[in-house]
Amino acid sequence: MKNDNLFYLPLEGVESEHCALIVDKGLTQVSGVLEHKVELNNRRAVISTENALAVLPVAVDKIRDLGYDVSSVKETFPVTGMTCASCAISTESIIKSQPGVLSAEVNFASATVKVEYLPGVITPEQMKAAVQSIGYDLVTDAPEAGNEVIEKLEKERYKSLRKKTVLAGIFTLPVVIIGMFFMDIPYANYIMWLLSTPVIVWFGKLFFINAVKQAKHRSANMDTLVALSTGIAYVFSVFNTIFPEFWHSRGIHGHVYFEAAAVVISFILLGKMLEEKAKGNTSSALRKLMGLQPKTVTLTDEQGGEKEIPVSMIQQGDTILVRPGDKIAVDGAVAGGSSRIDESMITGEPVPVKKERGSKVFAGTINQSGSFKMIAEKVGKDTLLSQIIKAVQDAQGSKAPVQKLVDKVAAVFVPVVIVIAVLSLIAWIILGGENGFTQGLLAMVTVLVIACPCALGLATPTAIMVGVGKAAENGILIRDAESLETALKIDAVVLDKTGTITEGRPSVTDVVWFDKGVMNDLILASLESRSEHPLAVEITRFLKAHHRIEITGFESITGFGVSGVYDGKTYYAGNHKLMKKVGINPGEEAGVKFDIWSSQAKSVVFFSDNKNVLGMFAVTDVIKPTSKEAIKNLKSRNIEVWMLTGDNRGTASYVARETGVTGYKAEALPSDKALFIKELQSRGKVVAMVGDGINDSNALAEADVSIAMGKGSDIAMDVAKMTIISSDLMKIPRAITLSGKIVATVKQNLFWAFIYNIIGIPVAAGILYPFTGFLLDPMIAGAAMALSSVSVVTNSLKLKLTKM
Repeated sequence: MKNDNLFYLPLEGVESEHCALIVDKGLTQVSGVLEHKVELNNRRAVISTENALAVLPVAVDKIRDLGYDVSSVKETFPVTGMTCASCAISTESIIKSQPGVLSAEVNFASATVKVEYLPGVITPEQMKAAVQSIGYDLVTDAPEAGNEVIEKLEKERYKSLRKKTVLAGIFTLPVVIIGMFFMDIPYANYIMWLLSTPVIVWFGKLFFINAVKQAKHRSANMDTLVALSTGIAYVFSVFNTIFPEFWHSRGIHGHVYFEAAAVVISFILLGKMLEEKAKGNTSSALRKLMGLQPKTVTLTDEQGGEKEIPVSMIQQGDTILVRPGDKIAVDGAVAGGSSRIDESMITGEPVPVKKERGSKVFAGTINQSGSFKMIAEKVGKDTLLSQIIKAVQDAQGSKAPVQKLVDKVAAVFVPVVIVIAVLSLIAWIILGGENGFTQGLLAMVTVLVIACPCALGLATPTAIMVGVGKAAENGILIRDAESLETALKIDAVVLDKTGTITEGRPSVTDVVWFDKGVMNDLILASLESRSEHPLAVEITRFLKAHHRIEITGFESITGFGVSGVYDGKTYYAGNHKLMKKVGINPGEEAGVKFDIWSSQAKSVVFFSDNKNVLGMFAVTDVIKPTSKEAIKNLKSRNIEVWMLTGDNRGTASYVARETGVTGYKAEALPSDKALFIKELQSRGKVVAMVGDGINDSNALAEADVSIAMGKGSDIAMDVAKMTIISSDLMKIPRAITLSGKIVATVKQNLFWAFIYNIIGIPVAAGILYPFTGFLLDPMIAGAAMALSSVSVVTNSLKLKLTKM
């Protein structure tokens, strides 16, 4: 799907994979929808269309017609600048022409407009801009982000459900007490009828409304089962209350099941409420990420003036003042001042990072001690935080391969259950004797009540949702659910060297001064600062000279180094070949150091005057502190670890020895890396490729599981199925461990969901009755059905306790 044409519709009432399939099937009938999918975890439908204005309202109507709902906001805004009726028409037309607006009605007399809109598609600020474009204005308060509006709607929905559940329980309790202990009191049946009617007709009305809508479309879901079971029990009981002589004349006592119908509705409402609460907890990691961005920022101008504005109004190039304790709103660079910033919520690393002029800072991180000014570089959806949130949402909305089997079962589950329920009734009528019909009706109701497609539908998505969120909290972004299952099978990991095993930048590791002198370090810093070579840049940074002296006669000697004159004397900085070229003998001590450092794959920089070597610097791309431990951990899992690098054989050999990789390939071109992965795969290996650069993108695409280091290129991260935000290799074995736990939880959930239905439905039908005389009560079936979904979600929530 193309991002430009993607629209997200927040869904209500889509509680299981079966419901999601019904909505998905309904969207296929909407003309103009190019592609679509329903993400159960994210509770949204994703639609691709080139004509959003026409298609979105039709799609919303279709979903509502199926018995579900789309979260929308109805709000009234004051409009200024309207002077006549045609102004009102123009304002209404411009608002209606915005994608995401479902309806708009302008009241010219009160100068207001009543709008129904989709919060994830359009904001009041965007409508305001559209109205301003034709010369009027829409008065909006500080806008809430779409996600905040949806979260607010979900909270209101939960409160409403809780209220319904409590009231249903209050009406149901006396019905149960009378039905079980006081059936002989006068007018018992009429009292139970009176008390159970609000439970069925009012608190449970949505089950019946949705069941009718499903039937109109020749479909069925859990609402169908609940409506059929409670409806049959209620109607049967009403009939027996009004016409008891119908059964008495046949020598049969006409039982009533008001308590069963009321208890089933109450238990299912309770189950939905607990499920809603638990499902809310599964997305806590995502909400935590969304809560990292502040709502307002302080802008500064060249005159030193300050102005507080909503974060949505920040533009690239704005200068923002960040005070101690502030959350950083957008990505950018420090323009003045310095501080330490807590980046743990993004990288998972607990140690605050020092930031000074030129340092990059990221949205969602927290400033600690100092104040500084920053220039906004990436705003809105382009920030790293926004990309992380999107990646987590996409991963939570993706389906694991095992879900395909569950989808097939869910698609036929409800019709099969209805058939089993009817067969149970027929079997009881034929084989059950004089009470066969009554017992058969009870068995049919119990079968309809106990069957639970929700537990099946929630088994996979909830585990993935919690697991992906847990990974994100620890600096591991998982792109899709399929890579979780594949990660468990990895038996070969291919690592790029530069930026993956090593830091990816040169660092001074060793220094020897033979004659430091008063000015020598300043002379060297001033000389190297004139060069753009990476080694020269690192030495300049390392020396930390706060001022420079004037060097004359500067010359850059390609392949050798640099030279310059200070106070009439010529100085040189460069490699061993430069010393030979200018005829300077480094001496025995310098020669020994040169041999040792060269054997360690370090680049050696000599600093000399026109007679003697004054100092030596060893510069190398340092191996990350955790690389050796990570490689050892992977090998302990019987995973082969290979290193590929474009560097020379000597450097590759040294890094391979130091880290203990299984093997390595030096001087490898990008195409060589992809071919090497193909070669491993041809030997039956499941290969993970870990890289950080553009030159790794081919190999990442070729691998079974691709892992990008977060400090690398955007292209590498776009291709990869997993991203390690902090670039710490130890996160890879942790990601594999977490993948194992997520997949294990999915299997546990599916096992219990299938076993529950496989055992529960035959028992409800009365299969044990001929042998033990046991017949399951519909009330117990209702409780079991409600708890089955809650138990699946609760099992998934255990992943939050996983230690990484």
